[in-house]
Parts: sequence; structure tokens; C-alpha cells
Amino acid sequence: MIDKELLSILACPACKADVRQEGDRIVCSKCGRRYPIKDDIPVMLIDEAEMPGEERKGR
Repeated sequence: MIDKELLSILACPACKADVRQEGDRIVCSKCGRRYPIKDDIPVMLIDEAEMPGEERKGR
């Protein structure tokens, strides 16, 4: 679980919109990109994000 204070300052690197946590992903409220959380650290890299409707990478 990501700390609420950290989550409140994060923004999507692609469109700069607010994000929220959904399970093991950080999800952009505007473009819908899904960023993975690895070892309790959000990986906020555009290249690591999944677009809405994409299956998870590595499956």
C-alpha cells in the first residue's frame, strides 16, 4: 500500500493528471495509464505503463 501523502503528490508523467492506487497499480485519472508498483515503489515511467485495455506486460 502506497502512503496517502506520497500518492497525493504523484502525477502521471504523461499527462500530469492526478493518480490513484488500484491494487498493485497506480492509475491515471485522465489518460488511464497504469503504472506498476514494485517492492512498494511506484514505477512512474511511461515506458513501463500499460494503456487502458492492455493486458499486463509479462503475461
